[in-house]
Amino acid sequence: MSLKMIDLHTHSIFSDGELIPFELCRRVEVMGYGALALTDHADSSNLETIIEGLKKAAQEWNAVNSSLTLIPGVELTHVPPALIKPLTEKARRLGAQIVVVHGETIVEPVAPGTNRAALEADIDILAHPGLITEEEVLLAKERNICLEISGRKGHCFSNGHVARLAKKFGAKLVIDSDGHAPGDYLSYEFARQVVLGAGLTKEDFQEMLKNAWEIVERRRKDLG
Repeated sequence: MSLKMIDLHTHSIFSDGELIPFELCRRVEVMGYGALALTDHADSSNLETIIEGLKKAAQEWNAVNSSLTLIPGVELTHVPPALIKPLTEKARRLGAQIVVVHGETIVEPVAPGTNRAALEADIDILAHPGLITEEEVLLAKERNICLEISGRKGHCFSNGHVARLAKKFGAKLVIDSDGHAPGDYLSYEFARQVVLGAGLTKEDFQEMLKNAWEIVERRRKDLG
């Protein structure tokens, strides 16, 4: 039996997305999604504001909706490597259920050392990690941190590299949209095609959905 679509890396108007949380939820709900994490871009300046707002949205949405679970999260973005671990810890204390770090994509000047610092912190997903090294992939496997196959233009350029090393060393993968606008969110079939385009298989796609759902269940247990 196929798992429902799930996306753990998306953006609302709390950062640079185009939609308010409830509209985003409704748009993916009608696409057949089972869960969605809102992980707006954050650094030291706005971490509290983002998490507070997304927690409120999630509490009220989930109280009246049973078909789509909204998960409050954050994406630490262009944070200096030395600050990634303390900001991750702070995000957890504030109530972020999903912590994503904006990895060393080849299309932005992300600080060298970001991938490594992220993998040494208590994060869930290293997003679009670019030309990630074998050593870093092994660390992701050891720390049970998922690497992202990205559906976003630009960030997706290194999907094949990430997929190849993850398969070689047994690191876990997820598929995310990194959505900012209504047209960014991936249907189940298009997400499957992105995975196949990265050189993976239909079975890998199912495994990636499973990995994402396992993150959600693990964090729920952590929260009691």
